[in-house]
Amino acid sequence: MKSPVTAALVAVLVLTSCGSVRESRLNPFNWFGRSERVETIAPLVAKVDPRPLVADVVTLSIEPYSGGAIVRATGVMESQGWWQAELVEAESDDPTHLMLEFRALPPVTQTAAGTVRSREVTAAVTLGPRRLEEISRVTVQGARSARTTRR
Repeated sequence: MKSPVTAALVAVLVLTSCGSVRESRLNPFNWFGRSERVETIAPLVAKVDPRPLVADVVTLSIEPYSGGAIVRATGVMESQGWWQAELVEAESDDPTHLMLEFRALPPVTQTAAGTVRSREVTAAVTLGPRRLEEISRVTVQGARSARTTRR
């Protein structure tokens, strides 16, 4: 009988002391203040991707998986050593048409041309199920060629 009464008394004492903790810096809700409106310092500029487009897009495939689909494209460059390849979404007037630009960074030093296979670059992007419902056509754009696929 003493144990529940003691626990209740301790709980009441702890809860009554919470009033002072509420305004203290120990409370995580006090770490940041409320947001406030401020004037914009600099105009917002659209981010431009400095990576050039791949030379030619040679393959495009869309493979389903449990969380949506994977869009995978392979491009051929003029030389070896291209890196950080990525499929970047481009603006499109049609919401059912997904436009992707295939971009990659050039080699840091001068490289040989090599074989076609050694100049291939592959990149992929995932699409969720909701996004797939909206899309009926996917196009991957390169500098000299593009590939498209439809549902």
